[in-house]
Amino acid sequence: MSLAESPVHSSSSDGFAGFLETELESGSSESSPDEECKAAVGDDDGGSESSDVESESRVKRRKVENVEILEEANALTSQAVSEEISEASGVDDLCAHPGSFGDMCFLCGQRLIEQSGVTFGYIHKGLRLNDGEIDRLRNTDIKKSLNNKKLYLVLDLDHTLLNTTLLNHVTAKEEYLMCPPDSLPDVLKDSLFRLDFMRMMTKLRPFIRTFLKEASEIFEMYIYTMGDRAYALEMAKLLDPKKEYFGDRVISRDDGTQRHQKGLDIVLGQESAVLILDDTENAWIKHKDNLILMERYHFFRSSCAQFGFTCESLSELKSDESEPEGALANVLDLLKRIHKMFFYDLGGNLVDRDVRQVLKIVRKEVLNGCKVVFSRIIPSKVLASSHHLWKMAEQLGAICSTEVDSTVTHVVALDAGTEKSRWAVKHNKFLVHPRWLEAANYMWQKQAEEKFPVTETKMVTHTE
Repeated sequence: MSLAESPVHSSSSDGFAGFLETELESGSSESSPDEECKAAVGDDDGGSESSDVESESRVKRRKVENVEILEEANALTSQAVSEEISEASGVDDLCAHPGSFGDMCFLCGQRLIEQSGVTFGYIHKGLRLNDGEIDRLRNTDIKKSLNNKKLYLVLDLDHTLLNTTLLNHVTAKEEYLMCPPDSLPDVLKDSLFRLDFMRMMTKLRPFIRTFLKEASEIFEMYIYTMGDRAYALEMAKLLDPKKEYFGDRVISRDDGTQRHQKGLDIVLGQESAVLILDDTENAWIKHKDNLILMERYHFFRSSCAQFGFTCESLSELKSDESEPEGALANVLDLLKRIHKMFFYDLGGNLVDRDVRQVLKIVRKEVLNGCKVVFSRIIPSKVLASSHHLWKMAEQLGAICSTEVDSTVTHVVALDAGTEKSRWAVKHNKFLVHPRWLEAANYMWQKQAEEKFPVTETKMVTHTE
């Protein structure tokens, strides 16, 4: 979505308002070359050299025209507009100053001494909107999105859609990745990118192309990364070289309003219609109800080391996630279920529906019918119901208990030698490792218990 699709103000036809609308219609990122990386990334756009030259020529001509318009607008503001303002009494009360372009109201052209609201630099450099205008734009856009049967989807980059490493962090077992693209295994040729000008290498997650194509049909999508803007734009080029899926909706840490946090305050979509895919829950403290937590994608050795894993990485093993059964394929199915439930399975007014409630309903279906007891997982001094695994199980629809009885279906333990573990085996109940719960939480579906066995680790009789 761009502001051009939801005009900044219905009466904005000249001055800065007209200029802003013209700029946004033509595409904002191209008008901010100082924020873009100067080096090109391969030839992913697939265009011919002649079409590239023509396109570049058109962009340059448009930039020149825009500069001329901007100069004209500045002249108008500094002379004619200021004269009109000085002659008209009470003009400050006539314009609500819905936003500014630089330090000037884009509606009336008045220079603003104090500015409020939120900066939307990723849409257009220097653009700021006040709270009232943001609400108006969201209300306008949600109607259009719902009519088009679309929700909003905010996507993290690192460990969610891709994995990046610095070139000087490549290990000896990963040296084969430094070979020319033609000599790489076929599975890597279209998903591994060496960005020498940034001294890094990026691997796209398996299934990403299909995921983006199909998700874009039911979602208006944003990128939101804690990386800087230059990095965000380069990754967007790899994922969406033709700008079919994200357009200019690429948000970086430079655009955020809170340090080390991500927020939906800079997303022009109603929170009740936004879903978030991210591998880090703590980045979304205020929006956990919108979040679908992703299993982290660790392709490179440096990524594993970053999170304390000592095992060989996928790259060192010359392996990768499964496309048809991997995290992105699984979450695409989940997104389609949520979309279907939101638009077709719920009653009442469409505008009043909330995707966060749908998310809770779908989550509770995962372990519906399961009754779980934990054995030597929760410390004795900790209130059982406050433990994160207990909470996770309940969010997934399971019933949790501290005591075993005939209604228990699963005992979760680290050691098969505990009393409750032995009880589970004796009474033909499922004995599973805590990773069974974690996998269900990431995959949003009940996992096969036999894949998460528990072994006896100590020759000691346990009392719990």
